[in-house]
Amino acid sequence: MTSRPVGSGPRVAVLADDLIWATRLSEIVRRAGGEPVRLASAALLRAALGTLDGCVVDLTARSYDGILAVNIAATAGVSTVAVGQHDAAAQRRAAREAGAGRVYAYRALFEHGDRDLGGWVAGLRESGVAR
Repeated sequence: MTSRPVGSGPRVAVLADDLIWATRLSEIVRRAGGEPVRLASAALLRAALGTLDGCVVDLTARSYDGILAVNIAATAGVSTVAVGQHDAAAQRRAAREAGAGRVYAYRALFEHGDRDLGGWVAGLRESGVAR
């Protein structure tokens, strides 16, 4: 557990190897009052687990297995959401089975991310999960 100033937002890993999606997801987390922690590998996710309040996983990454990353975070008790292709229903279902509390299609998150993902980040803060 790390020490942070009182009132700082929840630390949310943004696990994405695509620069555009990593930036978009990080900005949504920031606008919701969270502190995005950009990561690009499952190894970095594992190393950061003790400092995180939440995790957003891009399922279509090439540098890591998105389903495994969801499982790593969820097994560690970190609230996790995932995002993937709208036509990859089996992958999104596998992410839910691996422990993602919510799974979004890119388009839905792009159109409603501030509301949907922002509400999730706000919920982390309100539930007192933030360390």
